[in-house]
Amino acid sequence: MHSIGTLVPRFIFFTKGMGRHKEKLASFELALRKAGIAQFNLVRVSSIFPPYAKIVTPPRGLEHLDPGQIVFCVLADTATDENNRLCSASIGVAIPRDRNRYGYLSEHHAFGMPAQEAGDYAEDLAAGMLATTLGITFDADTNYDEKKEQYKIGGLIVSTRNITQTAEGRTGLWTTCVAAAVMVP
Repeated sequence: MHSIGTLVPRFIFFTKGMGRHKEKLASFELALRKAGIAQFNLVRVSSIFPPYAKIVTPPRGLEHLDPGQIVFCVLADTATDENNRLCSASIGVAIPRDRNRYGYLSEHHAFGMPAQEAGDYAEDLAAGMLATTLGITFDADTNYDEKKEQYKIGGLIVSTRNITQTAEGRTGLWTTCVAAAVMVP
């Protein structure tokens, strides 16, 4: 049922990084370098974790990519030039038990959120989107730990996770945080 030549990723890896520089663009570049993905032409895509895709480590995923290659990713980034302002970038993922189905990736960019809070928020976004497509009902106002239990009881979501980068701004410098789910053909 799949068309020949479709761009469905076989692997996905998660990475993060932080950069600081007097120029905002250079700060972003340094964050991408720290994440190990600056050498690619990144194309931001929306939030679907493909059926059958396998999560791999960054080194394993990078083995399949060449410098200059167009690479699809879900990318969260945030930047600040305010001293002591906390910024965070987070990617959440929710994968269904039935690997024939697709899962969800979410990106979250925030100020003032510590890593745990930003990561939980991104994970909750992804799990909430997946839950609604699977017919799992829950109260959106309940806290994330309670919702996690509902997802487990439903038995349809096999796993959730996140990757989050946070940093505090510094006077005279741009601070950029990035988090990415990188898709490998």
